[in-house]
Amino acid sequence: MPDAIRIDPTSKVPPYEQIRAAVANKAAKGELPVGYKLPTVRALAETLSVAVNTVARAYRELEQAGVVETRGRSGTYIAADGDAQRAEAVAAARTYADVIAKLGLDSGEALDIVRAALRG
Repeated sequence: MPDAIRIDPTSKVPPYEQIRAAVANKAAKGELPVGYKLPTVRALAETLSVAVNTVARAYRELEQAGVVETRGRSGTYIAADGDAQRAEAVAAARTYADVIAKLGLDSGEALDIVRAALRG
């Protein structure tokens, strides 16, 4: 799993967000199945050559989003709850796509609208 996550040091995206997004995307695609045990914070930080707090923040945000669950000293695992959240997000995206189609907007403009909404 650690080799599946890469940090781009030239990216404007902070390393913790790169880690969070990589794990969330792989969980959504099923590449990290429910119940998969993630590396420890220290182990992943060492593998990626980032600070321990960077990985800890990514894991905290993943846990808050329901993508992972921490089981005390047993470790951090991909959670089943993340599947329900993703299903809700997919349903919302489909609804949005239907609205865009009815309005006659092109996909590029629709994505610009979403990016703007996510920024704030």
